[in-house]
Amino acid sequence: MRMDGNITRRGFIGGAAAMLAGCALADKTGKQDAAQDSRPQAGPDQGQLTTTFFAFDTVVTLTASCSQRTLDALAARCEYFESIFSRTMETSDVGRINAAVGRPVEVAPETADIIEKALRYCEESDGRFDITIGAVSSLWDFKEGVVPQADAIARAVRHVGYANVRVDGTTVTLADPDAKLDLGGIAKGYIADDLCRMLVEAGCSSGVVNLGGNVKTVGTKPDGSEWHVGIQDPNDVSGSVVAAVYSRDTSVVTSGLYERQFEKDGERYWHILDPKTGYPVKTDLVSATVVSAASIDGDGYTKPLFMMGHDEALAWINDKDGIEGLVVDVDGVITQSNGCGAEVI
Repeated sequence: MRMDGNITRRGFIGGAAAMLAGCALADKTGKQDAAQDSRPQAGPDQGQLTTTFFAFDTVVTLTASCSQRTLDALAARCEYFESIFSRTMETSDVGRINAAVGRPVEVAPETADIIEKALRYCEESDGRFDITIGAVSSLWDFKEGVVPQADAIARAVRHVGYANVRVDGTTVTLADPDAKLDLGGIAKGYIADDLCRMLVEAGCSSGVVNLGGNVKTVGTKPDGSEWHVGIQDPNDVSGSVVAAVYSRDTSVVTSGLYERQFEKDGERYWHILDPKTGYPVKTDLVSATVVSAASIDGDGYTKPLFMMGHDEALAWINDKDGIEGLVVDVDGVITQSNGCGAEVI
């Protein structure tokens, strides 16, 4: 069964499976579970290996028809990326840029590259996506349920502006000394693309990179069939799915308001912040999925879709070459783009 136009989930939510046979899901498993399952093991198909570990504040699962040495190299690559992209590590490239109060900082080639790429999404989205959101995001604590003071948000939001970022080779400068980078909104997409590149260069013809809400596939499953990537039910934290996308050498990125949220004094706050206000985005959507060749596209586009809202988001996806997707609104209605072809569970 395929979805076209608007479909309510009420008719099929009860039958949604926790995991499709052979699919890669964007699970939100706890850190403790990941630590217990960190050894490479037999994958879901003969000849594949799987390794699971915790990184980037999420559970990372790598499954591929490759050697353990290749999987180990991918895991080490993830550790490297975290060491240079993390906003909370003082020694990371991002940490050093944010502490430089306007002085130029020499960074790793990958850091300069991701910042240059990210700036394109900032410009294309007219600032709906902005990597200098760090001045504001550093005030919020969605784990402990901390709501910043209104005056602190008002001060911080004045320093959100991607036009203040300068990249010259491998030197990065924040023209506003009080601006702060936060690559959390795009790093996983960039990393997923890089890991899949490594798999292809190692001769792997079948694999899945799952970085939480970012799933990218290499080739097909070993039996030649397409991978099924589950799309999580935004109203079920247990990880059940509402639909699946067929994937072959493609990326499926889902971002939902369910991922990091808390309630305080009767009001609910979620982690997707509006760069113009500093507060959680006001939207009629609860989940947005982008299907594309590059995973960085998924990261760069899902957040702006929330700010566009249902009607504008679908019109934008349908008008964008090489991009498909689907959204779930606050009433539980799923709408997908003309060429998405997602399958209801």
